[in-house]
Amino acid sequence: MQARPELFIRDIEHIQEPSLAFEGLLDEPMPFFLDSALEMERYGRYSIMGSRPRIVVRSKNGITEVVASGRITRKKTDPFQVVAEVLTAFGMLDNDEFSWLPFTGGAVGYLGYDLNRQIEIMPDIAVDDLKVPDLYLGFYTEAIVIDHKDKRTYAVAYNQNSNKASELEARHRLNKLIAKIRPAVNSPARQVLHSGKVAANLKSNFTLGRYRQMIEKARQYINEGEIFQVNLAQRFSVDLSIDHYGLYKRLRLANPAPFGAFLGYGGFSVLSSSPERFMFMNDRYVETRPIKGTRPRFDNPVKDKLSIEELTKSEKDAAEHVMIVDVERNDLGRVCEHGSVSVPELMVVESYEAVHHLVSTVIGRLKPEVGPMDLFRASFPGGSISGAPKIRAMEIIEELEPHRRNIYTGAIGYISTNKVLDTSIVIRTITALGNRAYLQVGGGIVADSDADAEYAETLDKARALFSALGLREDEL
Repeated sequence: MQARPELFIRDIEHIQEPSLAFEGLLDEPMPFFLDSALEMERYGRYSIMGSRPRIVVRSKNGITEVVASGRITRKKTDPFQVVAEVLTAFGMLDNDEFSWLPFTGGAVGYLGYDLNRQIEIMPDIAVDDLKVPDLYLGFYTEAIVIDHKDKRTYAVAYNQNSNKASELEARHRLNKLIAKIRPAVNSPARQVLHSGKVAANLKSNFTLGRYRQMIEKARQYINEGEIFQVNLAQRFSVDLSIDHYGLYKRLRLANPAPFGAFLGYGGFSVLSSSPERFMFMNDRYVETRPIKGTRPRFDNPVKDKLSIEELTKSEKDAAEHVMIVDVERNDLGRVCEHGSVSVPELMVVESYEAVHHLVSTVIGRLKPEVGPMDLFRASFPGGSISGAPKIRAMEIIEELEPHRRNIYTGAIGYISTNKVLDTSIVIRTITALGNRAYLQVGGGIVADSDADAEYAETLDKARALFSALGLREDEL
């Protein structure tokens, strides 16, 4: 009889400033920091950090590597299936006993947008110049969980085999993790300088003229009835003069978000300040929160209020938004029990540092046989960052955007051993490779889209990212 997995939980001194505690893990293999820098009780209650995964799964162009105990196994099979198999072998806890914790060990990392070609047949047109993995997940057995609401911090260790030797090893690993972050627990919060330039040579992969041409081509496809809407993005690149985590600390100040993340992969890092939940799953409950509709923030309260009113009264934004909600309802309908999919919140306004957004909530109850990777396969990538209908929209994205999206508009988050999953859409995100950084911003295009207005919206979305870099949009 196989031993049941078990979980060790230690209530440790509360970490007031998670971004400082995480600095103790930066020299460790594959450190992760899921950072609720904007502490919204419903979506930003917890921050989670860890390092030293026991297993690593990475995939590129359909070739998936599983790294465990120093051995690499390569598989030319469906990466979603490979991850599902590793999850099964890793084991699961009793959800009822540990559902109060957001994370009890498990898979953490990203699923890049370009995994879409492992789900659907896609044309091969856009240039893949970054060449980062399409999927990169670490399977972690220890983590620090910070509850911002209750001001409690927990250290957790997942033990796959409940025998004395493995229990001692799990406790030893947990003690080492606590020792790594402890020096920062009582450290006074240090001010991170937000001003000053840390990047140069800001460039886009579109001129304004070329961007207008892309929008007009998309509108042509819409007028010809091939699609109703497509999300199109431009990509900026810069030279960096700051370390990756130093830049992330500036980003979390410039654009605090409920789904912040820093993922360190040695040769490159992912720095995210996303406001958008992709998929949340707790046992069989599932929730997605698509964003569609954006207006800029203003320091002047009167102008800021008018910006919200303009957003809520916009027929164009409402039409775009409802289309995407329908896409998400359809995606969840493929894996949820009949009649369980509903929309409890439709087009509510959420305000962030640089922009206001329209957000909806779509929920459902998963069929008993549906696992996390089945949910991803049915819903990936998100409708808000692809279009409607989704497959044809993705084909047009591949045709019109000159570079592969790589990580951008994929998903970042975790699949926990207590059957909880939480992921964000990869927007407001910087991919840092050595001394270069790349950031993408986009928007939904419909029949009556104005190219110049759409271009301006991308700059509104990029404003906080430019601020973190110490740059201005007029430096383009």
